[in-house]
Amino acid sequence: MLPQRMKKVVTDNPKKLATLIDLVNLPSTFREFVGRSQSSRLGCFQHVWSYIKENKLQDPNNKNIVHCDAKLKSILLGKTQVELAELPMLIKLHFPKVQK
Repeated sequence: MLPQRMKKVVTDNPKKLATLIDLVNLPSTFREFVGRSQSSRLGCFQHVWSYIKENKLQDPNNKNIVHCDAKLKSILLGKTQVELAELPMLIKLHFPKVQK
């Protein structure tokens, strides 16, 4: 069951949802991080988020800041810390726009 916001996105623009859930071949740096050769953008974001939670990489004083370890740095342009709002944009960089 989709949340209300996602239902609106799907009905307003189904192509937007397709870009989130379509499987694509991952670049080598992201492939090593995720452990799969293909994944969706949404699946990669979920994997990154679970990695952050499992390794307790969020700043305890400010939950909007993520401190990157070496493995996370490899996919987030070498940044030592990232704001949560930046994560989707940084992950999106690994998924080039498909020309149709």
